[in-house]
Amino acid sequence: MGGAPFEAAVESVKGLTQDPGNDVKLRLYALYKQATEGDVQGSRPGFTNPVGRAKYDAWKKLAGTTSEAAEAQYVAIVEDLTTP
Repeated sequence: MGGAPFEAAVESVKGLTQDPGNDVKLRLYALYKQATEGDVQGSRPGFTNPVGRAKYDAWKKLAGTTSEAAEAQYVAIVEDLTTP
């Protein structure tokens, strides 16, 4: 997995006291998966799983993004969330 700034950002997310909202959480999820696993694999979940579909779609939009770029974007979002 990524370097120290990315790992620190992942830990910071766990300690958030305010909910950043579904859009931000979905973006963070997709960036984390892209950074740690690369491009999305497998098939898109069915219509009976709207949460799974949203996660899959968000991750798929990042196809081709390097893990380093995904980590940098993840860190930037977390810094915005944690900076007073």
